[in-house]
Amino acid sequence: MSLARSFLLAMMALVLSFGTAMASAHAQGFAGSGGTPNIRATLEVEGPVTPGGQTMLAIRFVPVSEEWHGYWSNPGDAGLGMQVEWDLPDGVSVGAFEYPVPSRLTIDGLMNHVYKGEYAVLAPLRLAENAAVGGPFRISGKAFYLACTDQICVPEEARIEAAVTIANGGVRDPRFAEYRAAIPPLLDKKARFEQSRGLLRIAIPLPSGVDAGQPHLFLEQKDVVQYAARQGFSQGGDELIAEIPLAGSGEEPRTLSGILKLAAGTDEERGLRFEAVRGDVPSGGRVLVGREPALPSAWLVLLGAFAGGLLLNVMPCVFPVLSLKAMSLARAGIDQPTARRDGLAYTAGVMLTTTALGGVMLALRAAGEQVGWAFQLQEPGVVVALLVLATLITANFAGLFELPSRPIASGGKPAGAFATGLLAAVVATPCTGPFMAAAIGAALLLPTWLALAIFASLGLGLALPFLLLGFVPALRNRLPKPGKWMDTFRKILAIPMGLTVLALGWLLTQLGGISLLLLGGLAALAAISLAFFLHRRRLPVAAWAAGLGLVFAVGAARAGPVADAHDAAQSASLLDPQPFSEAALADARATGRPVFVWFTADWCVTCKLNERVGIEREETRQAFERAGVISLRGDWTRRDDEIAEFLTRQGAAGVPLYLWYPAGGTAEPRSLPQVLTPGTLPDLARSVTTPVR
Repeated sequence: MSLARSFLLAMMALVLSFGTAMASAHAQGFAGSGGTPNIRATLEVEGPVTPGGQTMLAIRFVPVSEEWHGYWSNPGDAGLGMQVEWDLPDGVSVGAFEYPVPSRLTIDGLMNHVYKGEYAVLAPLRLAENAAVGGPFRISGKAFYLACTDQICVPEEARIEAAVTIANGGVRDPRFAEYRAAIPPLLDKKARFEQSRGLLRIAIPLPSGVDAGQPHLFLEQKDVVQYAARQGFSQGGDELIAEIPLAGSGEEPRTLSGILKLAAGTDEERGLRFEAVRGDVPSGGRVLVGREPALPSAWLVLLGAFAGGLLLNVMPCVFPVLSLKAMSLARAGIDQPTARRDGLAYTAGVMLTTTALGGVMLALRAAGEQVGWAFQLQEPGVVVALLVLATLITANFAGLFELPSRPIASGGKPAGAFATGLLAAVVATPCTGPFMAAAIGAALLLPTWLALAIFASLGLGLALPFLLLGFVPALRNRLPKPGKWMDTFRKILAIPMGLTVLALGWLLTQLGGISLLLLGGLAALAAISLAFFLHRRRLPVAAWAAGLGLVFAVGAARAGPVADAHDAAQSASLLDPQPFSEAALADARATGRPVFVWFTADWCVTCKLNERVGIEREETRQAFERAGVISLRGDWTRRDDEIAEFLTRQGAAGVPLYLWYPAGGTAEPRSLPQVLTPGTLPDLARSVTTPVR
């Protein structure tokens, strides 16, 4: 969803809310549409009325074309319910309107309650015993309503009028039988509701034998619940329990009313009207539709991001960089002010990088791009650049050459500490899966400022160990004293960085085959040769920046075309999975068999570990075969908009993601832990009571 469209829709909702207030104040804010209405409104009377009796009125709405829609009494996040100003004779009154079952229309995250096509609303007209009318009389009024397409909305008003006959019996309009059939019946027993843990919970009387399908609850009271949030339903005996996230911390209403739509999402328009009073609502029951999990509190999300960043320091691509920076503080001559300055510079580099990466990701998503966390590793040019950089660092650790200002190991240069922080944050992003899933997933749904705070908190956690070394002398004093061992240790650290080079090389083969790997290897070789030459000539930093920058630029620019020419194929798997697509998932669920879907990427360390530990195992294959489990794999190594959009709907910002769809084809998926154990999947398969073949 673009930021511009979100802003415009929010402004539209504000304007329409203002319009509602004006309509209730004698419709001062409306002017007639002045031309042919987009939805025509006419008043109809069912038949004669007797003194002391009543007849039914209908306002029939007919759009000029199928693109136009009207609104329910509670329009949802944006829209306007109908308002009528009546001009009635003395002794004549009109009751509240009854509406057919509405439909849901979601545009850019805003849900509206609408009617598409022709529809009619009903209200009783009552004639008092002593009404001052002696024969046929006329009723009239002005109806104010909104006509919308998916792009525009037009406030409209219609002058409605009709003649009413006073008589016993008489001919009745046969169309009213059809109008009545569209009005959902009112349950004869009250429902009960309560507010608990940020949820509105309603127990609606509904016999267990009634097929609810995929129900949806429309609440007449405005601003009580979040309209676009996924609703949860369970069946407990002869009651249907609905759970809906509350909209805010407003005062709890005394009564509620609304429409329960049954078999929502189908062409069948079945529904029941209900009225609810406060009361206890039971828990448990058979889950029909799983509720979307509520977002944790902001502080909890920030704390999770901070803890995830802290754990990233033990990753093989981050630990060598951090270790050399820590050793630099142990060198003689590093005083307290310099140590603090180094710690702050390193922290600034880390936090700037994580916040910038998060901001770019949010901006790209707002512009309509389907990207997730670590999106840069889906770009071949970025991976080639990282391969060259990791190769240079490995060679530097091994002692083949020295950078002119030794920015990675230098303890006295703030610029070096800042650059090291940038490097540590960039190479850490592929490893964030098991630590950052909930926090980054929440960042996609939270306000922008809070989402950026989550990414900054990740950076603070990643930078904390070195920051503490800079500010706490007691910790620095525990570091080993300088000596020859430091050069040996530095060479040892070249090993994990070398493994990082191999991992990036393997990733290049997945993105663009052997051709892209050869390109990356040539670029890395050119960079090392150039660095060795610059080192021998003792040239200044500017020469290093110009020469190596040219290697980075040429390698990255050539990577895209090479990768585009490569036709990637899925790697072999014991589970023989189908490639993921929405259509493949729908077909698999239609079989009634359990379905396991996993999303992975070759640059995701956690994904590969999980596949080795919990997925690619003979025990898992045999258990799946016995239970008739269908497997689907979504490979996100390269950009795939369909996978990215699906991950977003699941509240995930990246991979890994593991979903288990129970047998039957109707239940909501179960999201599995991001760290799988050897028994996770076999145990799930063994829990299938009746294998479907």
